[in-house]
Amino acid sequence: MTSAKPSVGWEQAAGKKHSDFKRGLRDGIPICLGYFAVSFAFGILAVDSGCTVLEATLISLTNLTSAGQFAGLTVIAQAGSLLETAVTQLVINARYMLMSIALSQKVDEDVHGIWRWILGYGVTDEIFAAAIQSEGPVRKGYFGGLMLLPVAGWTAGTFLGAFLGNILPEILTNALGVALYGMFIAVFVPKSVEDRHVCITVLLAVAISVLLNFVPAFAGISSGFAIILCAVIASAVGAVFFPVEEAQ
Repeated sequence: MTSAKPSVGWEQAAGKKHSDFKRGLRDGIPICLGYFAVSFAFGILAVDSGCTVLEATLISLTNLTSAGQFAGLTVIAQAGSLLETAVTQLVINARYMLMSIALSQKVDEDVHGIWRWILGYGVTDEIFAAAIQSEGPVRKGYFGGLMLLPVAGWTAGTFLGAFLGNILPEILTNALGVALYGMFIAVFVPKSVEDRHVCITVLLAVAISVLLNFVPAFAGISSGFAIILCAVIASAVGAVFFPVEEAQ
């Protein structure tokens, strides 16, 4: 009888891990579908910018950052410097460091070693939102299941977009090319409507972008540094004039 107890305990632990993994897969399905549509557009744009199908696919597999990848691709396509690429990615993706730190306070004690690296790799806006809102601590089984389908969807969408971009009708590829802009609108418009301060900050970033693009005096500024300037200036102004009060 005593020899059966460890077996029962092991079976319960295995069943718990399997349940966590299935729950993570379920929560990752809608994220996967959204990523597939946007990454399809990225695959088309990557090939149009001079990347091979393999290069475009590897970019998505190793990065998982929609805004960062599109911005980085713009810098690469315009033969920007490595410094421009690095600073652009730092500015755009800095939020992931904060998300990873916040999520590290919620993970279970079994998330250690290489799983900390996997967590850092798999943190995106949507995956972070799903994980941080999940009940109880985030176990590695749940997080593994949660990130699996989004990573697969993001990578597969890029591959198919890059591979089929020259085969699909031009009118269809052009329509898919605006998917990123639709995603951006869906992200910032609702929040801008709810919060006047966010709306002002967004409009400021737009105004700076227009200024840098159409005023001849700024013609020498590359698109990579233009993105950096828009993000940093608008964010700094928003932080100074519209600070968020800490909860007591």
